[in-house]
Amino acid sequence: MGNLRELAVSLLSKTTGVDMTSVAKQTLYTCPIGKVGYVTEVVIVDPSASLAGGTSYSFGRNSAGDDWISAIDLSSLTTSGTGYTFVRPANGAEAIEIATTEIFGINAATAATAGTCTATVFVFGFVI
Repeated sequence: MGNLRELAVSLLSKTTGVDMTSVAKQTLYTCPIGKVGYVTEVVIVDPSASLAGGTSYSFGRNSAGDDWISAIDLSSLTTSGTGYTFVRPANGAEAIEIATTEIFGINAATAATAGTCTATVFVFGFVI
């Protein structure tokens, strides 16, 4: 039987301790050698503090981390330790594939205003 990541949408990565106040691209997933990755959604869970003020987060593979989806408002994720939210491209919106060894990440243009805030980020999709 083949690898589930090649047969169905599945969990590609789980990254703990993602700094939700950092205005720099942080790695969430690296596409395996010889494969092409397709990210279908990202789930942000269990922030250590409120993401109030975090009105512009982007995700992607380019150096700015904004070519999969950009300017996503996560400021409604305010419940520390138990809240979560999904991020997906809009229906019909073009998304980009992740080429072999490319890095998919998160970048905050307007980050959470808490002094420190980390979260766990799950990346779902498939590879071929």
